[in-house]
Amino acid sequence: MSIFLRRALSYRNVLLLRSSPLLSRELRQCNPEPPHKEDESAASTVEILPNMGPTIKANATSHMEAAIAALTAELSKLRTGRAAPGMLDHIIVETGGVKLPLHQIAAVSVIDSKTLSINPFDSTAISSLETAIVESPLGLNPKVDGDRLIAAFCKVVTKSSEDGKQSIRRTRQKFGRFAAQLNRFLVSFTGNGYENYPKDELKRWEKEVDELTKKFVKTAVDLCKAKEKEISSG
Repeated sequence: MSIFLRRALSYRNVLLLRSSPLLSRELRQCNPEPPHKEDESAASTVEILPNMGPTIKANATSHMEAAIAALTAELSKLRTGRAAPGMLDHIIVETGGVKLPLHQIAAVSVIDSKTLSINPFDSTAISSLETAIVESPLGLNPKVDGDRLIAAFCKVVTKSSEDGKQSIRRTRQKFGRFAAQLNRFLVSFTGNGYENYPKDELKRWEKEVDELTKKFVKTAVDLCKAKEKEISSG
């Protein structure tokens, strides 16, 4: 999993809410020095709460959106259940005493969902291409077909599909844990130092935070389901 996704789904993102200058300023406004009893009033707390709620919700939304963006980027890297030219991009071929990425010395095209054609720009490099592909971790055994190589990906694609599904499940679980942590963190404010706020206002805020969390979790679940369907349909 990329470092960007780990950062986006890390509990540190929850802690970033505490360090947000805007949020800190709002919380200081909501937690001033203990006032004299005669200065306390429900009216003053009702005035402060609307300033605090939108700020925390905005921060929560920002962090959730960052997590969704990271999730989307990570899912885009997972292979579908089809052979794709990019599956050979990591292979390095040594030809003429020089090591080059495969895509610099050959054109790769799709024959069908589980077969690729590798056409070298210089036919004398076909042997080097074959060796590099065989020695790659993909476990392929390409066949020479005139001036090109044919590589069947049946087992590789099947394994890629299963690996992709597992990655989706793990990613979805991590997003769920992040969302739950963020939700608990935000809701905790309703019972931490705001006992004097009208209970109906606190309940409304708690409900809004819960709905916000559910909204982003549903987005993450839908993204994962769509990717899993794409992989399975290969």
